[in-house]
Amino acid sequence: MILDRIQKPNDVKDLSYQECNELSQEIRDFLIDTLSRKGGHLASNLGTVELTIALHRVLDFPKDKLIFDVGHQSYTHKILTGRKDEFETLREYGGLSGFPKRNESDCDAFGTGHATTSLSAGLGMVKARDILGEEYKVVSVIGDGSLTGGMAYEAINNAGELKTNFTIVLNDNNMSISENVGGMSKQLSKLRTSPKYTDLKENVQTSLERIPIYGDKIVAHIRRTKNGIKQLVIPGMSFEEMGIMYLGPVNGHNIKEVEEVLRDAFQFKGAVLVHVITEKGKGFEPAEKHPARFHGAEPFDKETGLPKNRAIVSYSDIFSTVMRKLGDRDPKLCAVTAAMMDGTGLRRFHNMFPDRFFDVGIAEEHAVTFAAGLAASGLHPVVAIYSSFLQRAYDQILHDVCLQDLPVTFAIDRAGIVGHDGPTHNGVFDISYLSEIPNMVVCAPKNKWELSDMLKFAISYGHPIAIRYPKGEAYDGLKDHRDKIVLGKCEPIKSDEYSASDKDSKILLFALGSMVKTAISVRNRLFAAGIPVSITNARFVKTLDTEYLLKAIKKYSLIVTMEENVRTGGFGEQVEDFLFENGYTGKIINISLPDAFIPQGDIAFLKKKYGLNSQSIYEKIVRALDD
Repeated sequence: MILDRIQKPNDVKDLSYQECNELSQEIRDFLIDTLSRKGGHLASNLGTVELTIALHRVLDFPKDKLIFDVGHQSYTHKILTGRKDEFETLREYGGLSGFPKRNESDCDAFGTGHATTSLSAGLGMVKARDILGEEYKVVSVIGDGSLTGGMAYEAINNAGELKTNFTIVLNDNNMSISENVGGMSKQLSKLRTSPKYTDLKENVQTSLERIPIYGDKIVAHIRRTKNGIKQLVIPGMSFEEMGIMYLGPVNGHNIKEVEEVLRDAFQFKGAVLVHVITEKGKGFEPAEKHPARFHGAEPFDKETGLPKNRAIVSYSDIFSTVMRKLGDRDPKLCAVTAAMMDGTGLRRFHNMFPDRFFDVGIAEEHAVTFAAGLAASGLHPVVAIYSSFLQRAYDQILHDVCLQDLPVTFAIDRAGIVGHDGPTHNGVFDISYLSEIPNMVVCAPKNKWELSDMLKFAISYGHPIAIRYPKGEAYDGLKDHRDKIVLGKCEPIKSDEYSASDKDSKILLFALGSMVKTAISVRNRLFAAGIPVSITNARFVKTLDTEYLLKAIKKYSLIVTMEENVRTGGFGEQVEDFLFENGYTGKIINISLPDAFIPQGDIAFLKKKYGLNSQSIYEKIVRALDD
């Protein structure tokens, strides 16, 4: 196999074009086989095999710098830099990351995981290179979906003034995760069908500028004429109007063509955009037909593409069902998401109420302020965004929503540890960064029925409110515990089986959201050891149920707070502050995550490692009782 000959960076340069084409197929077969067993980002990687090979043939690693936007298309890059044998550990704890990581390889120039960052990072590297007087190429790869994010245009605006080379590769597959939306998507659709054009730029301009007196005027006139002609040939030359040389479109699955245009791009003294057309999921029919389904794939059958694991009812599914039902009842309810219609469960709402559904692209900041505008004008917007992506819109939440006390509901999906995607995607900071904002209410459901009730409450609340819920299967226990949702009120979990012992309990498990399920398991262990314990479902982080806590101070000698968030600024810290301020003299155990970036790995393994599983919590409580 040709793939076996790729053992280290730059080995691909020794291959003929015929061998490169064979290598492309071998890489696709390898990725399909590996990801069918382990899961991972399949469609995006299948679409960039030839593009990545071409980049590796014209760049010198690790000297030259290649930055992938998001980074979920970097698997071929990892293979070509000698990491093929590590793919058996892909996305496992201590194993190969699903994204570029600087501490994994010196060929990974910049760590990524969120969209629209590659252009700014690449531009910074170009400036550093020039200041230090060094010589190397800098290439930023960005997808057309990421161009819906405003940060990309901020970088392009700066890059237009460059006098040294910076190459931007626009990987255009007409997809982000969901189908692309907006003006840039339409613009690129026109460009995909446009013929190539040549520059009439550097050489002619330099020569004319040397003409005494009239040279500059002639150049200006030609520029106006040239731009007018190009507007007829290639509609909306927005890149060149911003000072970026445009080359393409080029077939991203033709290695030779991509190589040639990249070599041309490297000759230009300034910022160059190479427009490459690719097909997401190429080479695997199920991924070609359903690229969104194979964006972040679970293990699947290679023949059919069907998932190997049983289907589960997730919190996203519950959110989807409730939103559709509420949409029937409330004509003012609308939904906003940032290129995550399927991931957040809003497709059914979109299908039923297309005029009240808004996918703004990968633009979380815009999504939040757009929702604020909807709310200020009398609608009930629900903004559905993953926890780690909502971080990007912190200022908009604070300044545009909460400062004006607008009724925007935030449905925060993937809150807590998400597992194999690792530190860029773990949603373990939202309690901390949302709780400090005035006018914001933060709550978390214990099970699937409570998510439904909380969403209904939130929409009727009339002020900013955030509901956080985890990735994975929705907990269906405690069905009979469904007290009415009241602002800032918790819910004691009472059971006939344990009621007598609860009265004698001096231990309180004060658990939030996903940790209520864990608290039930902890209580079972403690009861088996003859230790009575009570459980309360906190429901609200902000505002805390201070009335209940004042009673708890008098009753319990040990209070255990439980959350899936970092410690600083979290739920437990807020409870501790209140208890101490009000004279509590008992013991407190704060079950939370350390103030650290949680690595990739299986969710159950990570919870055990960081002390969030029932056995670890049981042991901490027993030790505290023995002290």
